[in-house]
Amino acid sequence: MSAGDLSRLVQRREVSPVEIIEAHLARIEATEPVLNSFITLLPEEARAAAHRAEAAIRSGGYLGPLHGIPVGLKDLYHTGGVRTTSGSRIFDTFVPEQDCTVAARFKQAGAILLGKLNMHQFAYGPTGENPDYGHMHNPWDPERVTGGSSGGSGSAAAAGQCTITMGSDTGGSIRIPAALCGIVGLKPTYGLVSRHGLTPLSWSMDHPGPMVRTVEDAALTMNVIAGHDPKDIASAKVDVPDYTMALNGNVRGLRIGVPREYFEAPLDPQVSQAVRSAINVLEDLGAQVEEVDFPMFQHAQVISTAILMAEAAAYHRDLLARDGAKLYPPVRLRLEAGLFITAADYLRAQQARTLFDRQARQLLEQVDLLAGPTEPVTAPILLATEVQVGEHTLGTTAALTQYTRPYNITGFPAISIPCGFSDAGLPIGLQLAGRPFDEPTVLRAAHAYEQATDWHRRRPPI
Repeated sequence: MSAGDLSRLVQRREVSPVEIIEAHLARIEATEPVLNSFITLLPEEARAAAHRAEAAIRSGGYLGPLHGIPVGLKDLYHTGGVRTTSGSRIFDTFVPEQDCTVAARFKQAGAILLGKLNMHQFAYGPTGENPDYGHMHNPWDPERVTGGSSGGSGSAAAAGQCTITMGSDTGGSIRIPAALCGIVGLKPTYGLVSRHGLTPLSWSMDHPGPMVRTVEDAALTMNVIAGHDPKDIASAKVDVPDYTMALNGNVRGLRIGVPREYFEAPLDPQVSQAVRSAINVLEDLGAQVEEVDFPMFQHAQVISTAILMAEAAAYHRDLLARDGAKLYPPVRLRLEAGLFITAADYLRAQQARTLFDRQARQLLEQVDLLAGPTEPVTAPILLATEVQVGEHTLGTTAALTQYTRPYNITGFPAISIPCGFSDAGLPIGLQLAGRPFDEPTVLRAAHAYEQATDWHRRRPPI
């Protein structure tokens, strides 16, 4: 069940938090040997929290829609008293003293932490590989990747191990596993959700956000985690609305732009067909759809790569010198390559980023949203270094980040929602992106599409 549905049952006292937690722990026990979604599971702590929640609710202390709802956090979210590995054995015994801001806000809302979720080492990869704690497996086909870096968050939400999970997105790491695992993944506007207490990858492009099974659940989560935090230097001082109020099902007159460059890039025909059909649904619901030009789209990979590699290498430089031999080789190579990005390269990339951002903002003066594929392919085979995209053979990393990186460069909100399946039964995602801090419009369109279709109701065989 979705968090929203469970919340209504809890509020009516038809289901107790204890029953919810026990059901999810049973689901984890049944599926975890295949999926490997967790690095640290907290069954006894979750049970104790569920009993406390049940007692509080019985005595009239209901805290709101997430009270008693199970949550899983990607293992770069610092949790007081619970180890935080960032996906590396190097930090296997690191136990933070305090919660990160997001974890603290979940706790204040009465949500119950089930555990810390598996991830690509240091969040530096789009596939969900991790030799230290085991690779993550897609619940639609365990031989395929979950996507990354928030792979455990994707598989846990898709398979019913957690109702709400949290990921982080630097080049697509929320939206990639959301698309490949058939769930909803929201990358909020940069600065809307605090990064305080999260292990960084790229300071200027890291975005924490929810990975859930419905758009309503994303809105409910944002109501709890969004808002200014003085502990995060990039935290925005903006009014935070009730995001659920945007879920009215009405998209009549909404202007949706479809960048033609999206469909000129390498794209699997089945993905193209599913995404175009999804856009047609939005048009049938009353949205105004038009093709638009996004010429700098083709430069997104280069701009993003230069900035990401330089900032990641800067943060991990001392670790690389001290413990480089202990790192997963592909991650180590990316970090080492970042050391060769010169100051001139980095500054030129930031200049190009400014032009890219300006063009994107101009584009969103013409339309309210941009729509297209989240991924050019469905989930690749685990450990594949190349994928076939239509008539093109691409590196897996380049393919999986093709459509997601533009919105890390700009910091605009972007959501991935399920919009179909391939002939092989693998999920396909539709990506909608909007203006800065206009999450309500992004959520409104995503929810309207979701309610007009049934893709989000399908469950994986695992």
